[in-house]
Amino acid sequence: GEWFGLGLTLIDSLDTMWIMGLKEEFVEARNWVEKELSFNKNVDVNLFETTIRILGGLLSAYHLTGDQLFLEKAVNLGSRLLPAFKTPSKIPFSDVNIGKGTAHPPRWTSDSTLAEVTSIQLEFRELSHLTQEPQYQVMKLVHKLPGKQDGLVPMFINTNSGQFTHKGVFTLGARADSYYEYLLKQWIQGGKTEDSLLEDYLQAIEGVKKHLVRKTGPSRLTFIGELSHNRFNPKMDHLVCFLPGTLALGAHSGLPGDHMDLAVQLMETCHQMYKQMETGLSPEISHFSLQASDGHNLLRPETVESLFYMYRFTKDTKYRDWGWEILQSFNNGRGRFLPH
Repeated sequence: GEWFGLGLTLIDSLDTMWIMGLKEEFVEARNWVEKELSFNKNVDVNLFETTIRILGGLLSAYHLTGDQLFLEKAVNLGSRLLPAFKTPSKIPFSDVNIGKGTAHPPRWTSDSTLAEVTSIQLEFRELSHLTQEPQYQVMKLVHKLPGKQDGLVPMFINTNSGQFTHKGVFTLGARADSYYEYLLKQWIQGGKTEDSLLEDYLQAIEGVKKHLVRKTGPSRLTFIGELSHNRFNPKMDHLVCFLPGTLALGAHSGLPGDHMDLAVQLMETCHQMYKQMETGLSPEISHFSLQASDGHNLLRPETVESLFYMYRFTKDTKYRDWGWEILQSFNNGRGRFLPH
C-alpha cells in the first residue's frame, strides 16, 4: 500500500532518473508531480521520512533541472511540516498532519528520536536559503545539551524539556546514526564556517574510536559496537555502514588522515557483511555471530553510498566492483523478498 499517499519512491528517484539520463521516465514522473501530487490532505506523516525523501527529492530535482515546479512543491510541503516545531523546546515532534497543521510525538513515547530530529537540517537549511525564510536550528540546541559522553549522544530527546532521555546508551545504529552523518554534511553545506558542527563531529569520532571500535578475533575485522551504561555490546546495525563514507568525505574535506584509515577498515567489514552471506546480501544486524531474527535485508543504501565515496576519493576499482556485486545480489533475488 501507499505510505502517506505522497509518491515517496517516485519523488525520491527524480534526481536518479535525471542523472542516469532516463528522460522519458523523468518526464512521466514530473507530470505526476504536476498533476497528481497534493499535500492538502488529512494525513499524518513522519517528519523525518517526509523531509529526507519528499522535500529532499523535490529540492534535488529543482537543483538539477531548474524547474520551478519542484521548488514550488517543496515550499508548499515545507510550510506544512513547520507545525512539528511548535513545541516548548523547539525540538520537533516526530509526526505532523500536513492537512490540519497539527503535530504530535509517536504513540508510544513523548520523546523524539535523536536521529530523526537532527537529520532534517540539510533540507530545511537549503529551503531557507532558496526562500530567504528563517530556519529552525535544532543542532544549536543539541550542541549545548548535557548528557553526551566524549561526543557520543543518547538516542532520545524529550520535546517538552529539550533534554536527552535514556542516558548512558550510545549507538551509531538505529535512532542515532544520521546525527553524526549530518554534523559533517551541514558543516560542508555551510562552507565549513560553523565551528560548533565541526567540534561536535570531531569529538564524536574520537568518542567512537575510544568506546565503540573493536576488532574481531582471527579475521581482524574492525567493527562498531554499542555501549549501554559502560557495558559494550558487539552488535553492529547495517545502518552503521554510513560511517566509512562519512569518514572518507571528512578526510577529503581536510579532516585528520586517520579518519580515512578507519574508513578503509570499516568499508572492508561492511563488504564482508554482504560477501559472507549465502544470498550476497547483508543482514540488518550483525552480532558477529548472526542471530536468525536479524537475517533480513531492507535494501538499505548505507553501504552503497559509502562505496561511492570510497571509490570517488581513492579511485580504487575494488569499491566499484563491490557495489556491482551488491546490485547483482539484489537483482538475482537469492534472498526471499518479503511482501510490502
